[in-house]
Amino acid sequence: MTNRTETSGRRAFLQLVGLGVSGLALSNSALHAAAAKPLRGLFPIGFTPFNPDDKIDLEGLAAQVRFCNRGGVHGLVWPQIASGWTTLSDTERLEGNEAILSAGKGGRTALVIGVQSPDPEAVTRYARQAEKLGADAIVSLPPAGVTDEKALLAYYQQVGRLTGLPLFAQAVGAMSVDLLVEMFKTIPTLRYVKDEAGNPLERVTELRQRTGDQLKIFSGQGVATMITEMERGFSGHCPYTTLADVYATAFDLWHEGHKREAFDMFGRIQAFASITPISSMDIMIARGVFKPGTKPRLAPAPASEGRGGARARASRQLSIEEIRQELDAYLKPYLKA
Repeated sequence: MTNRTETSGRRAFLQLVGLGVSGLALSNSALHAAAAKPLRGLFPIGFTPFNPDDKIDLEGLAAQVRFCNRGGVHGLVWPQIASGWTTLSDTERLEGNEAILSAGKGGRTALVIGVQSPDPEAVTRYARQAEKLGADAIVSLPPAGVTDEKALLAYYQQVGRLTGLPLFAQAVGAMSVDLLVEMFKTIPTLRYVKDEAGNPLERVTELRQRTGDQLKIFSGQGVATMITEMERGFSGHCPYTTLADVYATAFDLWHEGHKREAFDMFGRIQAFASITPISSMDIMIARGVFKPGTKPRLAPAPASEGRGGARARASRQLSIEEIRQELDAYLKPYLKA
């Protein structure tokens, strides 16, 4: 299976690059100078809710956007690894994008649409749909199985020409600091990276210094080290949506100068994670965002995509009612959504 995935990824990459600059280039007037909404803060990776009959729940996707807006969450990203993007059909991707972007109109939460695909024509389709429907940015994982940095640079250069939207790169595997700096220098729309390659806490200082602090670094990997990340100058953080409003409060407190209060708020998240996994979609059901019976359709991520999830915790999965009781007992005063 891995060999087939990697072969498909390499083939798709070559097809996309083969489209050529002339087929993808935009006029200067199409390039956006800046995002309409600030791309900074808490940008959780959205879940993909499915009904018991395995049909994507578009209303659930829309409810997730409204949840983020109510909770003061700065952004939402969909679909990426934690969204189970590899299990989604083209139709599900397009309909999901439309549901999310429609629900977000008029809200303060910035919406970032994932455009990666084994099909190079789909990459173009998702990017241009995102721009047409008012997304605030796009994001792409690298093609599966492609490790040559010159090839990766060419891929992101092509994606950067698809629209004038700000482009996030999701750095995974062995993507080097040198590669990210070169991407920043040669792709006018690429000013953001979700860094999950190597040790992001060790890379962030060099990335900021070498780009004049203009490449904005976002964290992933479950955002288990958020306080250290903020200390070292990360611009954003990408946890799960389950407690995104509490994370957002911690971020806001920190950047308003209330660092002790931010520490305490983040500690509440860590404490709750010792009770039950905060990666569980059941928390969204307990919080009334998803309907009872909602389930994920997740597939194991290829090694080249990175970890993309929370670190293991000493906790057990609770029932919906037990989760609701724990939320009421320990986090109710801090839940905005």
